[in-house]
Amino acid sequence: MLIIPIKEGENIDRALKRFKRKFDRTKTMRQLRERQQFNKPSVINRKQKIKAKYIQRLRTNEELS
Repeated sequence: MLIIPIKEGENIDRALKRFKRKFDRTKTMRQLRERQQFNKPSVINRKQKIKAKYIQRLRTNEELS
């Protein structure tokens, strides 16, 4: 549970913005979406390898340029 202390005289919009930022950093929505559907470990590993190859390709292209 997220607790956002509101300071004396603080604008509600500012507190709401802090709440949204804190909520995004906890990655709650991402976890909920992942739990909606089961992914096999082999599929997860394959996606990680594809992502790693992509990032490596970007880095090598950046070094060559």
